[in-house]
Amino acid sequence: MISTVLAAAEPDKTAWYIAGAVLAGWAVIVAFIGITQPDFPPGKAGRAGVIAISVILVAAAMVSAVATA
Repeated sequence: MISTVLAAAEPDKTAWYIAGAVLAGWAVIVAFIGITQPDFPPGKAGRAGVIAISVILVAAAMVSAVATA
């Protein structure tokens, strides 16, 4: 009975799992491309885009981790 109540009180961590997996996948993709192409990302706009996407994904992972804690 107590374990059922505790399980019901536990928040759903699906958002954290998804955000963490997307962030990890992004890191692997950026690392692979960066290793294989020395001029990655090309230009200031490409660099700004990669940084912006990375910041958004990190923020999403952080928010979902705190929200589901």
